[in-house]
Amino acid sequence: MFLLHDLFLEQADRHAERPALIEKDVIRSYSDLAGRSGTLAAALQEWGVERGERVVLMAGNSLDTAESVWSVLSAGGVVVPLRPESKPARVRALVQDCAARTLIAAPELAETVTGAISGLVNPARIIWTTPPPGRESEPSLAAAVGGRARHPIDPGLIDQDLAAIIYTSGTTGEPKGVTLTHRNLANTTASIASYLGQTPEDVTCCLLPMSFSYGLFQVLAAGGVGSAVVLEQSFVYPFDVLKRIEAHRATMFPAVPTIFAKLLQMLPLEGVDIGSVRCITNAAAPIPPAHVLRLFGAFPQARFYAMYGQTECTRATFLDPSLAASRPSSVGRAIPNCEAYLVDEQGRRLPPGSEGELVVRGANVMRGYWGRPEQTARTLRDGDIPGEKVLMTGDRFRTDTEGLLYFVSRTDDIFKCRGEKVAPCAIEHVLCEISEVAEAAVVGVEDPSDGMAIKAVIVLKTGCQLSESRVREHCRLRLEPVFVPRFIEMREALPKTDSGKLRRHDLREQTSA
Repeated sequence: MFLLHDLFLEQADRHAERPALIEKDVIRSYSDLAGRSGTLAAALQEWGVERGERVVLMAGNSLDTAESVWSVLSAGGVVVPLRPESKPARVRALVQDCAARTLIAAPELAETVTGAISGLVNPARIIWTTPPPGRESEPSLAAAVGGRARHPIDPGLIDQDLAAIIYTSGTTGEPKGVTLTHRNLANTTASIASYLGQTPEDVTCCLLPMSFSYGLFQVLAAGGVGSAVVLEQSFVYPFDVLKRIEAHRATMFPAVPTIFAKLLQMLPLEGVDIGSVRCITNAAAPIPPAHVLRLFGAFPQARFYAMYGQTECTRATFLDPSLAASRPSSVGRAIPNCEAYLVDEQGRRLPPGSEGELVVRGANVMRGYWGRPEQTARTLRDGDIPGEKVLMTGDRFRTDTEGLLYFVSRTDDIFKCRGEKVAPCAIEHVLCEISEVAEAAVVGVEDPSDGMAIKAVIVLKTGCQLSESRVREHCRLRLEPVFVPRFIEMREALPKTDSGKLRRHDLREQTSA
């Protein structure tokens, strides 16, 4: 049986004095973390948290959130992480959606969470990390760990029980609650740790929100191997983050294209030593090949892992880092204990050298969307093996003759211009080859002559200028004439989700020819 918290406790026994979590100047050893999370789990049970109960976490990238993850799991609950920046209406909607009865929240969110649950038919209880002023008598994690050490009652879980509900970022509609079992998460954390070669000696710098799978899995994977995690709130002050990488000799740096774009603007890095980093990863969205090649200059000693995943399967593919320089646009092959293949519109498997929809099968695939049987049925469909369900990702990929996978586009993002199908990602990668470009996005806009014309929206590096004529000249050298953007707009920023993904739908609504 593989329960996440049992795997964590095994590592705590083996590596009791090693650091598990680091936030600013506070270091939690595995022994400390195991003791605190056990006491908190017992307190949660005393406060009424039962097996299978959904517990919403709203405390950001903090020690409190990381401790709460292990505590909720040990108590038999289901972790539902939400970003602390969420508006009351969103919090209320998601609490109602998953029928959560408990929220663990930071004191500065008192107005948000109390407003969100006010008037609910089945009101949720609030457990504070530390009580807000005037509410010292209410349940809190601080009070619980300040008392005597305790152990939770065994909730009787098996690996098919739910461990987490993670809400999608909403790039293609309303957020949906992805249900993941202990088996899902234990399998995927072990798979990720194996191909990254993660060991107890590693230190992960995590500035990715734990409210999304990419960030949450940094804590889960580290707990599964006995390594440390440095918790960062954001990359708003990049140099400060890099100094903490230096101070803690961080070895692993997971990030998203937005973070990498900001980092590349800082090159050459001076006044900081990040030579300890041996592994950098990207998984949330495709990273332009030009940025991959520039990253080798920022981290000459590190191996770069391009990965692909969705919340619905967490991670599905990775590229062998030895191929990163020669195949910078590929996301490789399926991760261990997973199969990833392409199908045509009739659902038939395609051979290498084809283009089609990516299908994922394996223990990493979700159980389904919480409370959405129709959407689940559209996404999880019958596979080749009778009785098996596979994940239809909705993403178009191509394979080369060696079977390596290359992201083409979200199916919904493709549009036609002058009769040709346009995959925005390919044009965006070409735009990012221009040295002055930090980020770029491509959308289709209505046009009387083309029907849908190609528009490029570009964010320039700080202090740079770029003419439309130069953009078109570069594109003409790299693209067929039909794919050269007809319209070009310079902006200070692109609309993004909380996890750093482009909100292409919002960009379409904001932009016009």
